[in-house]
Amino acid sequence: MEYIKSRVRDVYDFPAKGVVFKDLTTVFKDPRALHIIGWDLSQLYRDKGVTKVVGIESRGFIGGSILAFELGAGFVPARKPGKLPADTIRMEYAKEYGTDVIEIHRDAIGPDDIVVLHDDVLATGGTMAAAYKLVKSLNPKKIYINFIIELSALGGRAALPEDAEVSSLIVY
Repeated sequence: MEYIKSRVRDVYDFPAKGVVFKDLTTVFKDPRALHIIGWDLSQLYRDKGVTKVVGIESRGFIGGSILAFELGAGFVPARKPGKLPADTIRMEYAKEYGTDVIEIHRDAIGPDDIVVLHDDVLATGGTMAAAYKLVKSLNPKKIYINFIIELSALGGRAALPEDAEVSSLIVY
């Protein structure tokens, strides 16, 4: 993981003053780093019978797609409102300065599915907690939660369900 950490760019005062944003675009553009991430993510779930990976818009689409490919699973996008073309279900959730909504197709997950929810960074946990509730409402067999980076000082794990198995490749 030291190689991956060496590729993460810190962007100061983004998106607001005082914030140090962990930018993964510098990781994603590096072929070796992308390969390492795909391999390491897939090793976490290789014998878990995963059938679907849900990637959260938008950077979660990158790692989520790679993970789905590596596991031979399907990929399901969790998107902002109005971006999916068919019948959706949605979950509204609180953010630092208001509320937001996340949606998935109503027919994306079934009761026989074993799901990994993936996003690039765990910060405060609000988006992932909403995605978990959304997917849970479709009654899959099992749900795992995964991140490439976890910013532990922000306490995002506390927002996630206690019974969820949460994994992060890198913890700051």
